[in-house]
Amino acid sequence: MSVKIGFIGAGNMASAMIGGIIANGLYTKDEVVACAPSASTRNKVSAKYGIKVYGTAAEVVRLTDFIVLSVKPNQLQDLFAEDGLKFDDSHLVMSIVAGVKIATLEAYVPDSRIVRVMPNHCCLAGEGAAGYSRGSKATDRDMERVRDVLSSSGIAEEVKESDLDAVTGIAGSSTAFMYMVIDAMADGGVLCGLPREKAIRLAAQSMLGSAKMVLKTGEHPDKLKDSVCSPGGTTIEGVRVLEDSCIRAAFIAAVEASTVKSREMGRK
Repeated sequence: MSVKIGFIGAGNMASAMIGGIIANGLYTKDEVVACAPSASTRNKVSAKYGIKVYGTAAEVVRLTDFIVLSVKPNQLQDLFAEDGLKFDDSHLVMSIVAGVKIATLEAYVPDSRIVRVMPNHCCLAGEGAAGYSRGSKATDRDMERVRDVLSSSGIAEEVKESDLDAVTGIAGSSTAFMYMVIDAMADGGVLCGLPREKAIRLAAQSMLGSAKMVLKTGEHPDKLKDSVCSPGGTTIEGVRVLEDSCIRAAFIAAVEASTVKSREMGRK
């Protein structure tokens, strides 16, 4: 097939993945298609990435064997009731539909191979963090194809499906926690006299740089922290305040709470 991948749904997450795929040269714009019911969305995505965007899912499924499901959970039933929509054993279906388990997806398309993905919205900036799990029929080659797509807009880790809730806590929900940290650090900068715009930029870049240090050096975060803390210096004084405020316990509890909530939503 000349079309390598097709997106059913073309919202923000799908759009970010499409951008990553094309920008990193995984596939060309002629090898990527999508569909969306809204004409304005079709026109917007087509103009931005130069791909063909269709009005129905059936048109996409007929063009490629690699499908990305990126619709809302409450749209699934209507989607699979669409006239002319037929999946078979040639199709690899990568689902980023929040909370919908592999068993449910396999009930909709029993002949296809399923891979379930939990992405986060930082893929919009090319810095996503995703977890993915294989369905009962997915092959090693399928997993490689999914990993290539996810890696085009960040990093990806294969996990058991039962661990995707923890991925939600540590990668999906935690971006909000990081924004709170940046905002709080910027407030500290403003308190100490910096203009807010500059304080936000400096705080955000410091977080970005710290994250890259962890990923590029492979060093444990605690070791990197110690390397910044000179004896009797400014940083260890700040660390003491954070430790007194139980910041570690607060972050652990936040990730755990998000994970537990994800599990509850999945059961519903």
